[in-house]
Amino acid sequence: MTTKAKGYAAQTAETPLAPWEFERRDLKPHDVQFDILFCGVCHSDLHQARGEWGGEIFPMVPGHEIVGKVVAVGSEVTKFKVGDLAGTGCLVDSCRTCENCEKGLEQYCENVASQTYNGLEQDKKTPTYGGYSNTIVVHEDFTLRISEKLDLAATAPLLCAGITTYSPLRHWKIGKGDKVAIVGLGGLGHMGVKFAAAFGAEVTVLSTSADKEADAKKLGAHKFVVTKDAEQMKSVRGYFNFILDTVSAPHDLNAYLGLLKTDGVLCVVGVPPNAQPVHHFSVIGGRKSLAGSGIGGLPETQEMLDFCAEHNIVSEIEMIDIKDIENAYERMTKADVRYRFVIDMATL
Repeated sequence: MTTKAKGYAAQTAETPLAPWEFERRDLKPHDVQFDILFCGVCHSDLHQARGEWGGEIFPMVPGHEIVGKVVAVGSEVTKFKVGDLAGTGCLVDSCRTCENCEKGLEQYCENVASQTYNGLEQDKKTPTYGGYSNTIVVHEDFTLRISEKLDLAATAPLLCAGITTYSPLRHWKIGKGDKVAIVGLGGLGHMGVKFAAAFGAEVTVLSTSADKEADAKKLGAHKFVVTKDAEQMKSVRGYFNFILDTVSAPHDLNAYLGLLKTDGVLCVVGVPPNAQPVHHFSVIGGRKSLAGSGIGGLPETQEMLDFCAEHNIVSEIEMIDIKDIENAYERMTKADVRYRFVIDMATL
């Protein structure tokens, strides 16, 4: 049995997103169904809908920053009831049994987690469809509790942009006394600034856009460096112990590695379309580490949402109608958004 759903889908990598009807599974005993009220627009939606990463499954309904209200629960669900606010991020399932899943690191499932869209359910044959749609059915273990304290639309991007920056900052135990740089002040970067500042670090934004300095300071940054200015970059050589690189456009990693102290870490979370070269001397000199991080697992994502509710942290958003999604994609490629588009799904 299935439930009828409607959304916006890309039929191929060359065609624009357009209305599409499809089916969700009916509730299994541990499933939660919630009607989607808002869905954030992630840069990875654009990459995948346009076939830039390879291995795409079409038709594709993007969207993995999903929040809404529970309308039905399976017979054995214990975590949610009808009327609760709920959310789903980048994952809707995993094997549950591998070493990483048992540690709450489902994002690194050794048997391949089920992505919320452009992925396969754990049967390895049923495609998943994301949040550019009116309703979704998700196992309760992969459904997240959303606080009523926070603006719901501005909470949606926390499900990807939020956890993608929260997780590495927590993993490397960033806090008081740390000198942290955030590379890029976009959808990910602005959340990195908010979290690093909330954790007590001294925060510097490294940006190509001088006109973002006022915003950076308002978001919690203490310093701002224009990366196109050689003198400004020289002034922070060897200054940071942790740099979070959120940029998804091609850029020179070696320049940022030069800004690290001895034993410093440059962690990448943005994904440019092509591989970025790194000279070995950039890491050998100063015993530096070039690292990466994905999203968080389910326990850490819930921890992040609870932290945000406690500290009143949400994304800076621009609300759009679903019919304007292609225009939003075009603006996103030009970094013309401050700082995350969110679709009002009532416009579907």
